[in-house]
Amino acid sequence: MVAKMKLSLVIPAYNEERRIGKTIVSYHDYFSRHIPDFEFIFVIEGTDDTLNIVKACAEKDARIRYIYSGKRLGKGGAIIEGFKIATGDLVGFVDADGSTLPMAFHDIVKAVEAGQDCAIASRKVKGARLIKKEPLLQRIGSRGFNALVRTLFLLPVKDTQCGAKILSRKALNAVLPELGITEFAFDIDLLFRIHKKGFKIKEIPTVWESKAGGQFNFGKRFIKLIPDMFLSLVRLRLIYSPLRKIVTAYDKLHELMR
Repeated sequence: MVAKMKLSLVIPAYNEERRIGKTIVSYHDYFSRHIPDFEFIFVIEGTDDTLNIVKACAEKDARIRYIYSGKRLGKGGAIIEGFKIATGDLVGFVDADGSTLPMAFHDIVKAVEAGQDCAIASRKVKGARLIKKEPLLQRIGSRGFNALVRTLFLLPVKDTQCGAKILSRKALNAVLPELGITEFAFDIDLLFRIHKKGFKIKEIPTVWESKAGGQFNFGKRFIKLIPDMFLSLVRLRLIYSPLRKIVTAYDKLHELMR
């Protein structure tokens, strides 16, 4: 398949010096052959050598772009900044750790080109291929998280957190001004807003490989993250309820007290 539309792929990268080089090489090789009208937008945070690695690659190919942030944006915040400068007809994002293999984008891109508003990689639908599964603790956490999401948001999606999603330009333009969740609940906020506005979301079976040490997975930090995960989801759900003004007032007060 050679894509007919330009694709902008945002890749948030926080202290990813150990893996970012391999991710760029594998994605650049696949996309150059199969989806040549692309741009990679790396949104870089942290203090390691990630910026220099991406810079060196960008000097060789103008399709590789980057933003460096001196302050912590969070995964969602980084993606939002990348969305703002994306020039593609199709716009999406993927995690920097390379867990979603580049070949998985074949069917995701094809679905949006065919008219889908949003297509997302999924590890939970028939046809998905997991080369290396997540550790047991992470799988338990993922199932509990997805169950809570379905209960609170009634989203018709089995896997909200798989790190590869593509939107049509129309869908992105409709939701981008409203996006503001910067931590890991960003994916849910994005999908919920898309769903609320009447856009269709299609899950595509993906090829996925668990990578140790990812910045955006549960891993060994799962137990410590449980309270934050729960509170973030409840807060997000309250934003979409009559209690929104209370949450907004609390956020403003919290910001003033920082």
